[in-house]
Amino acid sequence: MATNTTKITHGPGDRKVAYFSMEIGIDPAIPTYSGGLGVLAGDTVRSAADLRVPMVAVTLLHRKGYFYQRLDPSGWQREEPALWVVEDFLTELEARASVTIEGRTVRLRAWTRNVVAQDESYALPVVLLDADLPENTDWDRTLTHFLYGGDSHYRICQEMVLGIGGLRMLRELGYTNIVRYHMNEGHAAFLALELLDERLQKEGHAEANSEDVNFVRRQCVFTTHTPVPAGHDKFPLDMVNHVLGDKRALTNRGLFETDGHLNMTYLALNLSCFVNGVAKRHGEVAARMFPRFTVDAITNGVHAPTWTAQSFQQLFDRHLSDWRTDAFVLRSADSLPPAEVWAAHQEAKERLIHFVNREDNAGMNSEVFTIGFARRAATYKRAALLLRDTEWLKRIATDAGNLQIIYAGKAHPHDRNGKELIQHVFQVRESLRPAIRISYVENYDMELAKLITSGVDLWLNTPQAPLEASGTSGMKAALNGIPSLSVLDGWWVEGCVEGVTGWAIGEDCRADFAPADDARDSASLYNKLEHVILPLFRHDRPGYIDVMRHCIAINGSFFNTHRMMHEYVLKAYFR
Repeated sequence: MATNTTKITHGPGDRKVAYFSMEIGIDPAIPTYSGGLGVLAGDTVRSAADLRVPMVAVTLLHRKGYFYQRLDPSGWQREEPALWVVEDFLTELEARASVTIEGRTVRLRAWTRNVVAQDESYALPVVLLDADLPENTDWDRTLTHFLYGGDSHYRICQEMVLGIGGLRMLRELGYTNIVRYHMNEGHAAFLALELLDERLQKEGHAEANSEDVNFVRRQCVFTTHTPVPAGHDKFPLDMVNHVLGDKRALTNRGLFETDGHLNMTYLALNLSCFVNGVAKRHGEVAARMFPRFTVDAITNGVHAPTWTAQSFQQLFDRHLSDWRTDAFVLRSADSLPPAEVWAAHQEAKERLIHFVNREDNAGMNSEVFTIGFARRAATYKRAALLLRDTEWLKRIATDAGNLQIIYAGKAHPHDRNGKELIQHVFQVRESLRPAIRISYVENYDMELAKLITSGVDLWLNTPQAPLEASGTSGMKAALNGIPSLSVLDGWWVEGCVEGVTGWAIGEDCRADFAPADDARDSASLYNKLEHVILPLFRHDRPGYIDVMRHCIAINGSFFNTHRMMHEYVLKAYFR
């Protein structure tokens, strides 16, 4: 069984914040995350530990992970379980809790992993719920096996385990003084319903009055992460009644019902005292989506020490010694010696190219200008926008200098359009050879993300605005001096200083949900590459290095989870 020797300076009774998330990227070897939401959650708890925020985090075990991605020669994605040995990474706790699902008692156990502060003086416990116990039915034992697996029935049962089971497990573990429950996306909203149900039972009320609702609201905060409908779970009321059974809080249908469904987002919105989007633009978009609610904005960040390549860590250690504990120190990165910045970049780039050539037999060259695009393969992220006009792209490669492209990212197992998008990249790849080399690297995870975001020359982001709530991959790139070429959406609205920290694709569309104009955006992308970015890279290397230093100084110093966590503490947790 795994052990942890680090002293926890606060016991359960001293924890004041409980952070609930369906996925948390604790460690690259623990596949309990699928992408941005889980990686952001992992960075959140890492910064909370560094800053000694009295927090406990709750998630599910996901014994069979998200999935292991295999791409066949045609580029079609196939999924396999991402198996891992739980006992090698987590410590089992003695406490047991239960939740009633469809009238059955489902027993839960808890495992834990401490996220340790960089100075090792503080540890933040992450509690992982596990239904795989012999006293449960065979089907119930699978409820904590797969992240985002199964159908809506599986999902609602899984979310009951997270929200209701998680709350009950915290009580069993002695976390009795929580003042704020933070729901990271609507998947955890059943915890607010359970708090309300507890209140009604204690007061003997058949249904909630305004005092009951406000009692729960004072305890809950909610972060919504996406405008995309798939990120807002809805369940038919007959399914809800069958699965949840006789809960008094369900009589208050105005708290959660939309179009005959229980809407997890509305449940969280109605039962939270603070609601936020994850970038200033996303706050505007969410406020338009939910006009009855006050939606604030706390722009996401990334945990700087986690995502900075070894070569840049050494560079920062030499010149900006306190950067690990105070990322704002990176504001002085403009003064870094240009030759040392370039040497650190080349070291990171050579590591990436070596990895890609070994994994994909890509034949890439570390001297060639390299574009990176790695994120979940969803159609609104428009991975193929760069490949829309192959003749124009080949002309750019010929006239303005060679280029190569590295792709990575998984499609959701049930997202056929996302899988077809990956396959399309494979098809175009063949048509562009030998003028442009393209690699699509399998199994995008935290380790690969760090390699790509630190090793390319340009980070590309092409979402259909305003559907990119935040995006954090470009923030990781910025920490490593990698400029972005991106649509003005999500965090990039705040981070783009044209020609200083990177470049914009197209114009600022605001938050109007206008139809995507692929022709317009691809033309803007090609023009920036051909006439601005590649000439700067090829013919004015000192100028390109200046942009790299500005990326670190302006964006790396601000778009980090230390700054983000300070905002949550002041605005949401202890206001």
